[in-house]
Amino acid sequence: MGIKLFYQDPYIKSFSAKVVTQRKDENGNYYIILEQTAFYPTGGGQPHDVGTIENIKVLNVEEVEGEVRHYLETELEEGNGAVHGVIDWERRFNHMQQHAGQHILSAAFEQLFGYKTVGFHLGNETLTIDLETENLLESEALRAEELSNQIIIENRPIETKWVTEEELVNYNLRKETKVKEDIRLVIIPNFDYNGCGGTHPRATGEVQAIKILDWERQKKKIRVQFVCGNRVMKQLSQKHKVLMELTKLLNAPEAEMQQAVIRLLENGKTVEKELEQTLETILHYEAKSLLDKIDGKIVSKVFQNRSIQELQKLARIIIAKEEEAIVCFVSHNENRLQLVCASGPANNISMKKVMSHALPIINGKGGGSDSFAQGGGEALISGEQMLLHLLNLIQ
Repeated sequence: MGIKLFYQDPYIKSFSAKVVTQRKDENGNYYIILEQTAFYPTGGGQPHDVGTIENIKVLNVEEVEGEVRHYLETELEEGNGAVHGVIDWERRFNHMQQHAGQHILSAAFEQLFGYKTVGFHLGNETLTIDLETENLLESEALRAEELSNQIIIENRPIETKWVTEEELVNYNLRKETKVKEDIRLVIIPNFDYNGCGGTHPRATGEVQAIKILDWERQKKKIRVQFVCGNRVMKQLSQKHKVLMELTKLLNAPEAEMQQAVIRLLENGKTVEKELEQTLETILHYEAKSLLDKIDGKIVSKVFQNRSIQELQKLARIIIAKEEEAIVCFVSHNENRLQLVCASGPANNISMKKVMSHALPIINGKGGGSDSFAQGGGEALISGEQMLLHLLNLIQ
């Protein structure tokens, strides 16, 4: 089955081992099995290690039926009885910090509020735990974070111990172990006792810090997003960079940033409202201009790149101004045609029926009522041809 060096010493960065076998899996991917390995396989919520074996990249590490498979970028040359492996230590230590930090934060939530952790995911940027509660107060999150960082400051030892199922009664476990033999406990004395197969640092101080970023409700659980160790500094650096860029853009110091953004949003809403009012005025002028030019009661025109919402507003203004008016608008927007047909209350022509006869020509969809209908489809004919078709249907 191979000796798992990462359990003997998670700080081993390189090692030598004999090759037991080299094979291909069912997907044609090369992997080797070694008599001993420091590469941690995916498991227990912790991602696998990467690195090199004989300078060939290790892409994935999985444990299958007790065998640790090292998936390589290329095939290992024949005759390699012994090989040299190197762990990507930055990635490994990052995972050690995050995994130990998860133990600490989960224990803090359970000790303070009785919220058990029922899910754990270690991602590339952040990690999450799912708490068995439907609500989490900001004050609770803050207290759990403070207790977690206090445990880190105290630099308590993180111990590992292999026990039998019978010996579990001697430990106040945070949750039941999933395995019944070869049980490995990760222990922070007088704080957390938990069955775990992952890699962890020697002491809580190496976790450096824990910072909760956010939380949200997931079904009947609360998912807490947080970071530990070097990821805290990375998050701080990223957020500080964004904040400094915003201070320049908004011309406001950090302490006044919130008020500056509020003012900007309020100004934006005011400008948006003013633009809407201006557009409304322009549409009224446009409606009057179109009505002045008609000979009869049909107002028709082909537009270029006008939104259907704008054409709907313009049509409603026209039939409000002139009860006997009939409106036919077509807008050619890139490779699509948008249609609007409206009829004033003095008419009895069904715009819905007109639209239903026009849309099939352009593979279109739409709908509406007898007095007002709209739709759109592919520009299979020109806007002028479509307008002519609409007018023929009306007449």
